[in-house]
Amino acid sequence: MKDVITVGVDGTPESLSAILWAAQEAQLRRAHLRLLHAWVLLAPEPARHPPEEEDQNYWPHRMMDEARTAVRTRFPDLPVDEVLVPKVPLEALQEAAEQSDLLVLGSRDLGPVGRFALGELGLKLVVHTTSPTVLVRARKSTPTVGQGGEVMVGLSLHEPCEALLAFAFDSAARRGVTLRAVHGRHLPAYAYNRGGGVEPIAAEEAARDARQELAAALAPWREKHPDLRVDERVVMESPAPALLHSAADAGLLVVGRRHRLRLPARRIGHVVQAVVHHAPCPVAVVPHE
Repeated sequence: MKDVITVGVDGTPESLSAILWAAQEAQLRRAHLRLLHAWVLLAPEPARHPPEEEDQNYWPHRMMDEARTAVRTRFPDLPVDEVLVPKVPLEALQEAAEQSDLLVLGSRDLGPVGRFALGELGLKLVVHTTSPTVLVRARKSTPTVGQGGEVMVGLSLHEPCEALLAFAFDSAARRGVTLRAVHGRHLPAYAYNRGGGVEPIAAEEAARDARQELAAALAPWREKHPDLRVDERVVMESPAPALLHSAADAGLLVVGRRHRLRLPARRIGHVVQAVVHHAPCPVAVVPHE
């Protein structure tokens, strides 16, 4: 553990929401918060802070001042570091992510139809970092610690996902909230009759098998967190809609991304893509083998 949470600062409302979310998370983890702004044209920082009219980095300094004030107002005792990096944002944030337990980014809110859009920078960072990345929509306020809704994790059950479950269980335990574990699965072909209808007995059998698999995957983690309430849900529909329909009142949605360094082209799957664009709450994307 590095005990550092890094958040990107760019002066937008989305960035401010990400900063406040990251500050709350840092307080929960008793970690340092790192405010990072990157711009390839940043001027060298002088030994003494110049007057505003002579400050070549006036706007970056102003953004940092606003971010620091927002954090200090709500979390006065939180350790905060401020970093201005004269690099391309993608490069600077990727490097910072490798030195952090968590990278937090803001995402544009497009309203109830479009939900939030993950920009090109966010998409690239999600697939290139080996640390978890949290994407936060713009919001007017930050909920009180421990009162931001349940933590929800989406599970595929097709392969081991220890890092994903560790992140989800730890997040719920820190907040003192229920962990909602959701698995979405298509009905198998044998559950349909020749007319295209669903055979109730076959559908229930498939759902029962899925519930048993989900329970088996969660059992070791339940033992590690005996006091944590876990709500297990199997939804017999396509995984992406299953997660989105179940996340309406969640405070944080946790999903996994397979991380394989040997692949020449990295990308996120369609389920993660749908979730990061349309989920109504912050989304944590956790890389796992």
